[in-house]
Amino acid sequence: MKRLQVLAAVLMTAISGATLAQNFPQRPIRIIVPLPPGSASDFLARTISIPLTEAYGQQVVVDNRPGAGGLIGSTLLSKSTPDGYSYAMVAPPHTVGALLQKNPPYHPLRDFTPVTEVASIPNILAVYPALPARNVKELVALLRSDPSKYNYASLGVGTLAHIAGEIFNQAAGVRTTHVPFKVVPDAFGETISGRVHYLVFTVPTLGVAVRDGRLRPLAVTSAKRNPAFPNIPSIVEEGLPAAQSDGWFGLLGPAGVPPRITAQLAADIRKVVVQPRIREAFERQGAEAAVESGPEAYAKLMRSEYERYVKLVRDVGLTPQ
Repeated sequence: MKRLQVLAAVLMTAISGATLAQNFPQRPIRIIVPLPPGSASDFLARTISIPLTEAYGQQVVVDNRPGAGGLIGSTLLSKSTPDGYSYAMVAPPHTVGALLQKNPPYHPLRDFTPVTEVASIPNILAVYPALPARNVKELVALLRSDPSKYNYASLGVGTLAHIAGEIFNQAAGVRTTHVPFKVVPDAFGETISGRVHYLVFTVPTLGVAVRDGRLRPLAVTSAKRNPAFPNIPSIVEEGLPAAQSDGWFGLLGPAGVPPRITAQLAADIRKVVVQPRIREAFERQGAEAAVESGPEAYAKLMRSEYERYVKLVRDVGLTPQ
């Protein structure tokens, strides 16, 4: 009798889960963006939110919650109800930001439910135009000649630009000075003026300044050239493969979101990113759609990236605050 009761309970759970997924969504979905409008995360969230809204007949709302290098938005998600209606578009700072806290407000893996990677976006390594380095090899030689003389810009400790800058420095075998800024225009202005010597920012962020000649691009930090900037060589072509730093961007829910809902949402996002208009929009911003992702693949990526950044933080000597 007891075994029958247990079996009945299991069947009821499966049926209710199936019904939940079939009826999903029944109200608006929120995608938290832990960064300000205009960021790569914001662009991707807004780009997929429109066709998802059309498909679901329910509004998919983008909610920008910038601050603390992304910690505020990710913390908010970790405390959300795992009912399938709250997510966040995150990138490597989601992981690194927590690793740089003495008392992290969340665990990058345990407190979240992976849904799917949405896209990857490489960075552009660029210098101020008067710097006597026309390629990556010359830049590395210049930095090695006297690392204390040179610095690089980011948008704060633990941000994508900081991570990518440190990955480049490790590959180049140098320790230069990290100069964090709060906003992109300040970082650009100081680099263009020559008070900052180089930076490694995402393709969408750096694109305009590169196209109009205010900054000189040396490489995209990926294994191959980027469709948005086909004339810029890849970091592999430039002979520094260890400096690859493609940024992954994906959707997480709070821990405990029902698997059937994450599977459905992942499948629906895949249908969106393979649409020609969406792929073209991604490519114009230098983004490559992650068409083969899903909950399991994204969870595996998150685990491997967590291990990579734990090592990076230790090797670089970044001190938790």
